[in-house]
Amino acid sequence: MGRFHRHDDGTQHDHEHAHDHGDHRGYATGTERIEVLEAIFAENDNRAEINRTAFESNGIRALNLMSSPGSGKTTVLAGTLDALAGEFAVGIVEGDIATDLDAAKLGGRGAQISLLNTSNGFGGECHLDASMVHRALDGLDLPALDLVIIENVGNLVCPAEFDVGEHAKAMVYSVTEGEDKPLKYPVMFRSVDVLLLNKIDLIPHLDADVDTYISRVREVNPGARILPVSARTGEGMNEWFDWLREFARPR
Repeated sequence: MGRFHRHDDGTQHDHEHAHDHGDHRGYATGTERIEVLEAIFAENDNRAEINRTAFESNGIRALNLMSSPGSGKTTVLAGTLDALAGEFAVGIVEGDIATDLDAAKLGGRGAQISLLNTSNGFGGECHLDASMVHRALDGLDLPALDLVIIENVGNLVCPAEFDVGEHAKAMVYSVTEGEDKPLKYPVMFRSVDVLLLNKIDLIPHLDADVDTYISRVREVNPGARILPVSARTGEGMNEWFDWLREFARPR
């Protein structure tokens, strides 16, 4: 959200404060802008509660799955459906700026899928918000589902700032993105309950090690569950499946 953001405790502010976010003198961030953004967040939060109520009234657990583009998020989801679709009735809200490529990849794996393209926004919205997800829920038979996974638009910034009615946030972080990303893009890393460190099968070909990636995540989110995995080879995926089984268990 540019020069305005919310902290984990819900407080909101512009960047006229003590800690340094760089030189913003070229931008005018005034009271009117802050009021507009506060109204946007407030409206989104209201709609997120409507979504959450819809999930809970149908006995559904909802997960917001986020990542940058190319992290392997859809490959993780495909393996997840192959492993768990026989145990749970799963619905997928498949968010993308354009195309049905990822939705097609997930098709035929036992899940209901509702495609949500954001291309009507200015150049394509870089995240899903609660209103978009609410519309996508019309494409799912909610009373028949146990678990809804919302695959957010690939982006390391905006998706983490919008509650869409989920009960938890998860993230796929690929080792090919570099070990510095938690420090450079802390908002998303700080927001998640569980993080899948994906593509660990490539570690032998990189100048990196798993422990370094994990320590960087811990710097911004000490409490997150971190699961080193390879969605391609299946290494470590059983721990992810077990986490999801516990998450999806009726409350």
